[in-house]
This record gives sequence, C-alpha cells and structure tokens, in this order.
Amino acid sequence: MADTTLQVELVAADRVVWSGEAHEVVARTVEGDLGVLVGHAPLLSVLVPGVVKIKADGETVVAVVEDGFLSVADDRVSILSEDTHLVSELDRDQVQAELEQARADDDDAAVQRAEAKLRGIELA
Repeated sequence: MADTTLQVELVAADRVVWSGEAHEVVARTVEGDLGVLVGHAPLLSVLVPGVVKIKADGETVVAVVEDGFLSVADDRVSILSEDTHLVSELDRDQVQAELEQARADDDDAAVQRAEAKLRGIELA
C-alpha cells in the first residue's frame, strides 16, 4: 500500500459495504465530525447515525451508518456499523415513508436514522 492513501473498510453486520484505498474519510462520532487523513493518530471512537464520506481517486463514496465504531491505526480505517448503506442503494421515496412512519410512531431513534439517510441522499 502506498504511504499516501488510507486502506478503508466500511462494514455492516452482514457484509463488507465498501473496501479500498482513499485519501480522506469523514464521519460523525459522539465527539462531533471527524476527518481522517494519512498519518492520523490511532483512534477508536463511537459513531452516531449519520453520513460517512470516503474520498477516493476520482470519486466520493457516500454512505449512511447507524450506531457503530470507527477505528484508525497505521493508515487503516475501519468503520463498523450494524446497518450501513451506500447512498446509491437507497430509494428517496422509501426513506421518506420510513421517516413519516417513524414520526407517526413517535420513534426518535428511527426518525434520526431516516433523517441521516435523507441527508446522505442529498449529498450524493
């Protein structure tokens, strides 16, 4: 691996969602938004539902994650979340229906997840 890239793995409970080399990773943690570049100090942080952006050569991969963990060590970034989707896999109408149902059910956690998905769709 070249010393100018990060090796990134975005993993859900049931699959590897994305894996490859990147120049930058941005994710939301309990401490706030976090950017990771080559040479970042080792880190383990807790993810909150939100958008993850992975900047690779010529593309930016946008994904939506739920609660999980982000670890950084030796230019390797692992993003682990029970439920993770690439934005390209999401359907805006379906996510809007999820949001409306979550609001009707007064389910704050489900509202937060659906809103994160919609933010990801808007960023893509």
